[in-house]
Amino acid sequence: MDESYNTIRLGDCIEGMNRLPAGSVDLVFADPPFNIGYRYDVYEDSVEHQQYIDWCGRWIAEVHRALKPDGTFWLAIGDDYAAELKLEGQKAGFHCRSWVIWYYTFGVNCFHKFTRSHTHLFHFVKDRDHFTFRDDDLDNRVPSARELVYNDQRANPKGRLPDDTWIIRPAGVAGELVGDDGTWAPASMPAPADADRTYTLRPQDLEHAFGSTEDTWYFPRVAGTFRERAGFHGCQMPEQLLGRIIRTCSNPGELVLDPFSGSATTLAVAKKLGRRFLGFDISKDYVQYGLERLAAIRVGDRLDGSPEPVKSAPRTDRGRPKGQTKKAQATKTRHDRVRESEQRYDRAQLELTLQGVAEAFARTHEGFSADRVVADPDLDEAFVAACAKLGLVGDARTWNTLLFRLRKAGKLTHVQTAHSTDLSWEDCDRYIFASEIAWQSLLNDKAAGSLDEILCDPALATEFDRRAAQFAPGYQPREYRWAALKLRKEAKTARSRASVLETLRPMGPRFGEAWPIDDLKTAGLPAEPGLYVLSRTRTNKLYVGETLDLRRRLALERSQIEAWREVCDAISVQALPMDCSAAGKLAWQSCFVKKYKPLLNCFELRSAS
Repeated sequence: MDESYNTIRLGDCIEGMNRLPAGSVDLVFADPPFNIGYRYDVYEDSVEHQQYIDWCGRWIAEVHRALKPDGTFWLAIGDDYAAELKLEGQKAGFHCRSWVIWYYTFGVNCFHKFTRSHTHLFHFVKDRDHFTFRDDDLDNRVPSARELVYNDQRANPKGRLPDDTWIIRPAGVAGELVGDDGTWAPASMPAPADADRTYTLRPQDLEHAFGSTEDTWYFPRVAGTFRERAGFHGCQMPEQLLGRIIRTCSNPGELVLDPFSGSATTLAVAKKLGRRFLGFDISKDYVQYGLERLAAIRVGDRLDGSPEPVKSAPRTDRGRPKGQTKKAQATKTRHDRVRESEQRYDRAQLELTLQGVAEAFARTHEGFSADRVVADPDLDEAFVAACAKLGLVGDARTWNTLLFRLRKAGKLTHVQTAHSTDLSWEDCDRYIFASEIAWQSLLNDKAAGSLDEILCDPALATEFDRRAAQFAPGYQPREYRWAALKLRKEAKTARSRASVLETLRPMGPRFGEAWPIDDLKTAGLPAEPGLYVLSRTRTNKLYVGETLDLRRRLALERSQIEAWREVCDAISVQALPMDCSAAGKLAWQSCFVKKYKPLLNCFELRSAS
């Protein structure tokens, strides 16, 4: 996937869209300048009538080219050019599915005509028969009047699709707020008395809706109202409005484009809903503000504004008796619905985050497994950077942990692993013991509870590398970490084999003479496989090891001896030459680990009692 997505590009949208591959975008939402005289940051919104229409025709044509064959285009526009731009969309090859009215529930006073209180939303598709419309998604449906007003148990629990008039009452400013005199007057727009009640399905229950002087008149069963968050851009769209469009007309992971990014609300909502996104804007300041807004958002975050209708007894219910049982039932139903919604949102955020982790892994794994990505600092750095670019909740530790969970759950099988990470016993014999000591010492210090926790946390992984390097210097972090994973993988088999060897007690093999660690004469040891044990006292063992070459393993450098002295001042060493391969790798080591319970051996090697 092109890494240049998930951002806002500075520049003209026509030129920007022209550089996109044809048929690469899934959904476009455009809220262009309305050509009504509003002064933007670097754009004067007042050009000659035909010049404006011609310009719109050019950028709409680029939208058509950039969209996939089953793509969708939504256009927000005011009265002055709604009819003209609908025709321009059809000239470009679009088919109009819906002509939605967004009703603000307030308006700006106009002279000698009805108060301006709405915006037109055109729903266009390229192919009239094949397009995305997720009408079964619960978040795209609203309660029916039968459920909302009458608490009728026969109501469809999944609700219904909204009507094509949407009531959206912003808490701040939104939409077309310029009167005939050319002034922009958001300060004159009162906020709702209850900022949390931003969604109403029954417009006749609004105190001041659909007045006789307004240009949108009431008919039953319109959709919802949402809360608006005023920001740095005067014409900021409500997130819930855009949420409805993006949820309905695209799928997670698909690309959402906004040619006129402005406040970046389209992109913010797309990111929250787990879509890829791309915006254009000619204002350097708007691009910067938008990027800052996007940086503060994480995939799966809640949309601003209330997504649920307030379930109450509307005024239309006044003439009906209200028994206590019905009240209690209505309250219970409302609470159940809120609880179910909360649970659904929590699941959705986790699912979107997991999808993002899988996507980041697919981008960066270079053909290696998830374990290799986490264990390899270079691969893991790229993976973590990809997760951050996708805007996922959490940090490196979170993303690494979720990657492991996905791998263990078998949910990464769609990502092809072309390269195996082979590490033979011969390759790691010089340092695998150091990986084991570093692993167990971190557990002993209660710095972590598992190897996964160590490897997933960059700080703990770095400390693991440092400790391993003390006992076996000169190797790469990836080698230390992969050796620990190899040890853990083989430990289960070793424990089972050790259970057989334990039956030889007390007739089993015995270690030789104990030598102080400083006085050990390694020249007298065979360059052959065997076991060894380091002890504080005869009964207090520090570590039992297994190696392919006793002489090489126990020929300790001064720095290694100093590392052991940090564990204990006086340490003795005993060796036991023997061919461990007959029993299987780690089997004898596991047997003695179970017997002695050494301080620094991995607990995974302790065989069952």
